[in-house]
Amino acid sequence: MSVTDTEAAGTAPGTAVGTAPEALTPRLRLVLVLLLSTQFMLAVDFAILNVALPVIGKDLGFSIAHLTWIATSFALCAAGFTLLFGRVADLFGRRRLFLWGLVVLGAASLVGGLAQNPAMLITARVLQGLATAAVTPAALSLMTTSFPEGPLRQKALGLNGALMSSGFTTGAVLGGVLTDLLSWRWAFFINVPVALTVLIIAPRVIKESRPDERPELDLPGAVSVTLGLLAVVFGLTRAGQNGWGSATALLSLVAGALLLAVFYAVERKVSAPLVPLSVLGKRSVAWGNLAGLIAFLTETSLVFPLTLYLQDVLGFSPLTAGLSFGVLGLGTVTGGFTAARVIGRIGTKRTLIVGGILQTVFTAALLGLGQDRSSMWLMLVASFIGGVGNMLVIVSFMVTATSGLADHEQGLATGLATMTQQVGITMGTPIMSAVATAAMVGTGASAMLGGLKAAIAVNAAIVLLGLLTSAVFLRGDRSAAR
Repeated sequence: MSVTDTEAAGTAPGTAVGTAPEALTPRLRLVLVLLLSTQFMLAVDFAILNVALPVIGKDLGFSIAHLTWIATSFALCAAGFTLLFGRVADLFGRRRLFLWGLVVLGAASLVGGLAQNPAMLITARVLQGLATAAVTPAALSLMTTSFPEGPLRQKALGLNGALMSSGFTTGAVLGGVLTDLLSWRWAFFINVPVALTVLIIAPRVIKESRPDERPELDLPGAVSVTLGLLAVVFGLTRAGQNGWGSATALLSLVAGALLLAVFYAVERKVSAPLVPLSVLGKRSVAWGNLAGLIAFLTETSLVFPLTLYLQDVLGFSPLTAGLSFGVLGLGTVTGGFTAARVIGRIGTKRTLIVGGILQTVFTAALLGLGQDRSSMWLMLVASFIGGVGNMLVIVSFMVTATSGLADHEQGLATGLATMTQQVGITMGTPIMSAVATAAMVGTGASAMLGGLKAAIAVNAAIVLLGLLTSAVFLRGDRSAAR
């Protein structure tokens, strides 16, 4: 089989996808490696600086109050602009946005590594967040259009999910290693050669895809949804830091909700909406994204109570606690590598439900954790199997939310999926933190454990809610839920 433009980068809008290739050609394999490498690098960026924050604060003169902006500035842009850039990729070219995003990411990483003051570092993090918001949906839409619906797309999305999840774990470990052995600046510098390598190879193997006629960009919709998402993410991060009673958090969340309501009203009236309501009305898009939101919210936020449990209840060192999460990372990688095979056997919806059941049961099993170190075996087993289940849900969500749509809507679909991912990651920890804090009565390890178990119970309940909504509202199919 010869490698066509469709295989390399997707068909032009309106063209038939054709018969899905049965095996990866050498060129398709290279395309997949480039896209997966980029997604892995972006996932690493989410967590790589967490361990290094105290050192960065001392080196550059950050106050304790302002240190959180190193993470917040990145999260705001990464979550707030993904939907806009996902649509821009459809309108102006996916490869073009992918490559320009990599240019910005490489330059921002260089600036961050050379930063001499807080303003310079925050500027670099803002640019990294914007680059992530551009590159992630562009790369994902290039992936979904490179591999037509079927086994190869499921395999590609499974690998993507596995590498993204392992990237979060790798970022935490790598950040600590680089900071201890070299300098926190290498947490930025490490992106530069990766970005340069992809920029050199990608134009040779990934073909551009863009509409024959460039439609008008829905500017009112773009402004309202971007500002709305920024307000929601800002409100969530403030709630996690200052509590849910914080006036700033509440005002931001209310403003975000109003702006998103304005966005919905705009989309109903404009002739060329940023997000056509016909797309949002598809069960696969609406309920698939809800399942994804819950999957990302719950598993990433579970790290918060387990970190406190390992260090404040069991008394382990931060390094030991961090290494313990390698088991969770191994579970998500296992789930990612097996998801395509499971979907091929039982269908997307059933895979999502099986994954949801595993995640619910083994998250609830963590309620059996005690105050002595003999509970470690339970934590390790439950986090591994729960991680497998979570990744089955995430891959099924990605397949579901990007299926049944024309190629010219893939940037929008992947932008929505990416936004779901970013918002879920941002929402989880503030919610778990608030629940744990409210449930702690008294002081000491026993009170701490009680609060953490309350957060774990809420986490399991949210997973169960996602499982039930998917079971009721998603349609089943042997290959994808439509």
